[in-house]
Amino acid sequence: MPMNFQPFDPSHFLIMVVDDTTPNLKVMGSILEGVGYQTTFAMSGQQALERLATVTPDLILLDWMMPDINGIEVCEMLQANPKHQQIPVIFLTARQDRESCVQAFETGAVDYITKPFHRLELLARVRTHLRLKDISDRLQASLHAVEHLARTDALTGILNRRSLFEFAEHQFKRAQRYGHPFAVIIFDIDHFKAVNDDYGHLAGDRVLKTVTTMVQSQIRTMDCFGRYGGEEFVLVLPDSDHRAGSILSDRLRKDLANLPIHPIERPITASFGVAAYEPQDDHIDTLFNRADQALYHAKQSGRNCSFLCRLGTRSPQFDNCREITLHIPEPAEPNG
Repeated sequence: MPMNFQPFDPSHFLIMVVDDTTPNLKVMGSILEGVGYQTTFAMSGQQALERLATVTPDLILLDWMMPDINGIEVCEMLQANPKHQQIPVIFLTARQDRESCVQAFETGAVDYITKPFHRLELLARVRTHLRLKDISDRLQASLHAVEHLARTDALTGILNRRSLFEFAEHQFKRAQRYGHPFAVIIFDIDHFKAVNDDYGHLAGDRVLKTVTTMVQSQIRTMDCFGRYGGEEFVLVLPDSDHRAGSILSDRLRKDLANLPIHPIERPITASFGVAAYEPQDDHIDTLFNRADQALYHAKQSGRNCSFLCRLGTRSPQFDNCREITLHIPEPAEPNG
């Protein structure tokens, strides 16, 4: 993903100047504002920290010697705060010894300018570090965008198959270790090929995106929703048992059947398969296979219905979600 580098424009950057001497602030402000930078000022380390609660500068010019909290202490506090540790800090000080220079860099500063400083040198160093920060910010944004594309389905914007399984694996291990329940719902849009054939693939895409939006409006922020492939979707529901998965699947089924989608003139329905973690499960695939079997029964039973597949003894039906039961074979008797 290529980055679009714009010409350097000082007016896009806010610089905080921290110094306890008013004449120094005026001089710094005049130099910086004279070439177009935006500025904000603080006359103490404490005031600078308080101001950071309301503004986020792109760079801080920080005086070393101040009466309340000195520059080194301020820099250490900035580095300890994740919100501020990426802001470049340039120290301004009359100290010229090597030990002070080393201390400034070890504290997290990106540069060190001794007083009295030359105007052009100050502007050159400020510009250099702002450009470096801008490049770093753009690289981070590009990296996040690439990571997002790698995890999501291009059409619907929800998680893709790989990310779904990563989340499901995490819930499976959590269930095995701590006994927390979780459920899986797999649903498939009924007769989706006919929608594409009759109305075209653009209309089919609209159906998928509209269904996605509807489901997202019905689930919790902790739930994981993704596209399994084609017209098939998956929900992974943390801290949800058979009952919770069954109730949600049938609510979604009913809402979908009543959802108007232009230009489709007939109801869009879906078939749902539900399964929940059980202590006998030894792999996440066994849980997904049970949900797949429940979905298969829903398709075979006329579509637009929900089935729950569970192990062991048959239990009462949950709302309108019908149930199938898989029995675990008894272990064979050992020979004499």
